[in-house]
Amino acid sequence: MVKKSEKPEKQKDKKVEVEEKLNGETVQEEVKKETTPEEAEEKEPEAEKKEPTTEEKLAELQDRYLRLSAEYDNFRKRTLREKIDLQKSANESLLETLLPVADDFDRAIQSVDEAKDIVAVKEGLNLISGKFNGFLSQQGVKEIEAMNKAFDTDLHEAITKIPAPTKKLKGKVVDVIQKGYHLNEKVLRYAKVVIGE
Repeated sequence: MVKKSEKPEKQKDKKVEVEEKLNGETVQEEVKKETTPEEAEEKEPEAEKKEPTTEEKLAELQDRYLRLSAEYDNFRKRTLREKIDLQKSANESLLETLLPVADDFDRAIQSVDEAKDIVAVKEGLNLISGKFNGFLSQQGVKEIEAMNKAFDTDLHEAITKIPAPTKKLKGKVVDVIQKGYHLNEKVLRYAKVVIGE
């Protein structure tokens, strides 16, 4: 218990414990002393730690945004680089399979200069052409049939029109200037044709 003879200021500054026995239990009561300005300043940072200010929240969100933006930018650059590398390696394997045909063309050109039998040269060129066409068909490339077919804007590109040699060829392809090709049912190159009118 607090003595009555003590001054009220001393009572405020002291921490006093009062023990009372009630029904066999000890109860402690603490009289809180008044806080000094220094103690109040010490308690304020603790309160700030619990709840950040609006400025701190804003700074944290901006930091998160910048990090996320940088991470996305790095991801985009990395996937673009991987895509370019993939395209390069895909072309590499295609070109590697074309090399034997190129070797055959080189040998044919060398033999043309030395050859006296023109029939053998024609046979060699036909073999190379067949080999090259076989390679194209393995890759899914097929020629668009255009000669004497009805003009189709989905497959043909008209270069010019000429008078049709017969009435049956009116509105049809009379001549093919450049062959067209499909790649797996998609038009790779349109056939350049001359139409009869």
